[in-house]
Amino acid sequence: MIPTLTEATIRSHTSPKSFDRGQDYYQSGSVGTLIQRGNVLSAKVEGSEVEPYRVTIYFDPGGITHAHCSCPFDYGGWCKHIVAILLTCLYQPEQVEQRPELTQLLAALNREQLQTMLQTLATEDPEWAEAIEDQVFQLTQPQPQKNQAQSRRTSVDPKPIERQVERIIDRYFGEWNDDPALDEIRDLMRKGDDFLEQGDGDNALIIMGAITRAYVRDWVNLDGSSGESGIFFEELDDAITETILSAELSAKDHQQWQRQLNAWRTEVEDYGIDSFEMSLAALAQGWHYPPLQQILTGETTEPGSWKDPSAQFFDDLVCIRLKILERQGKTQDYLYLAQAAGQTDRYLQMLAQLGRTEEAIAQAQQQMQTADEAFTLAQALREQGKLEQALNIATQGLSLSGQRKYQLADWVAELAEGLGEQDRALQARVTAFKAQPSLADYLQVQELAGDQWKPLRQELLAKLRGASNNLHAEAKVAIFLHEGLIDAAIKTVDQLSLYRTALMHSVMDAAIEHRPEWVIESARSHAEVIMDAGQARYYEDAVNWLRKVRLAYCQLGQLEEWQQYRTTLLQTHTRKRKLMSLMQQYDLM
Repeated sequence: MIPTLTEATIRSHTSPKSFDRGQDYYQSGSVGTLIQRGNVLSAKVEGSEVEPYRVTIYFDPGGITHAHCSCPFDYGGWCKHIVAILLTCLYQPEQVEQRPELTQLLAALNREQLQTMLQTLATEDPEWAEAIEDQVFQLTQPQPQKNQAQSRRTSVDPKPIERQVERIIDRYFGEWNDDPALDEIRDLMRKGDDFLEQGDGDNALIIMGAITRAYVRDWVNLDGSSGESGIFFEELDDAITETILSAELSAKDHQQWQRQLNAWRTEVEDYGIDSFEMSLAALAQGWHYPPLQQILTGETTEPGSWKDPSAQFFDDLVCIRLKILERQGKTQDYLYLAQAAGQTDRYLQMLAQLGRTEEAIAQAQQQMQTADEAFTLAQALREQGKLEQALNIATQGLSLSGQRKYQLADWVAELAEGLGEQDRALQARVTAFKAQPSLADYLQVQELAGDQWKPLRQELLAKLRGASNNLHAEAKVAIFLHEGLIDAAIKTVDQLSLYRTALMHSVMDAAIEHRPEWVIESARSHAEVIMDAGQARYYEDAVNWLRKVRLAYCQLGQLEEWQQYRTTLLQTHTRKRKLMSLMQQYDLM
């Protein structure tokens, strides 16, 4: 079973809405048979489609490492189907069927039995036949060296690709949002990526050249109001850079591409866009650039020794070179470049991927400077099954600064709890809360703290009171209301914009019993701003504020005062028919 799975853990990975929907699915019996094979849990969940959704949960001794569902949910966090599976696993563990891993099952079959099984599967499902055919081909054909391009007798024709880009732009002409058009162009760019993965940089460059040529020519036909069409040139520059560095260019090719890139750069400069600088630098440097060669041959290995502060794209160009070296299997060149360019996280990650765990840890002690670097290495170590080492490195990273401090702390807390390291789990959860307060983390700290909760509670609430209202208003309100600190919640929403109405309503609902006078004053103010301005499209909002006013007057036992206020409103706004209709609809007349 999944180690230390709790409801708090599930809640922390999903939205309240997804959790509630998942709980409904669990309680209604929508979850099919749960099957566990080793460290993989799978099941089907009945949903809105005819075919049930398939959920797969991967875990290790530290807890869940990955969760996937076949549903189209793409709003961040776990979907309701994953929640339903995990709740079943948590509260009805007897429903989980333990089955042997496939390696054990297949080991019991002889050659004839395996062939018969595969033939049966292929007969029953054509997709199985195609998958088997692909696997047989891959296993029986000589595989090219990772750093050698596969031979291709013909070059890709760029004209159809250019026409596709033209048609995409024409189809979205005049649309305010450029994203759908850009997404379709990105799909075309993936064809170039496919050639790069096959080691064919030349055809990848033909594809990217065709896409960029058509885009530079026609992109102004997109509306551009969203601003994304101009920013997209950065993606094109990245892609052109990668393909240039992956292709075999003759002297003539080099000259033609230099002219083409300069022409594109000049053309888009007229629109205030600064692009193709990186691809021009990559073209000029290639792989024979003397400072780069000194690094790749091991002559220059000092960490962080290669920097070019004048090039704003220096780090991006290094990352592209590293991507190419990894794809080509040149791991030693990768390590040399990552170290010299100060890409510590990538350097340590590659050491871990190569199984050089002790070396990675030793180098981390000397070079690691940010929480982000610690997180990257810790994740790589965990993938290698080195959970204790991963936890140690990640815990060290909590004392460092970094953009992913919250994600690291959350990761450490779950892994530490899975490994039975309760003290480290608690400290990491406190760190996560301080980095990014939330009710879910607050409750998890409470669950882990035990006897330590009382002083910790005061510490966390003090931290929360000092947190920014603009950034953490939702968390502040949720926690203050959970703790019954109505005045603190009121103080929070009083400092917010009028447009944060959902938070204001939630505080009013809680405050009607304890601070009805505040509810009357605040809700009247919000309603009157709308009504006095004659903002008809917001009259329903005004009526909702007035409903809060009536409830608060009722709480005080001041029905006569409410009636007097209502009479004044009716006299003042009697000509606003839509408002009068809504007030009547909600029994406010």
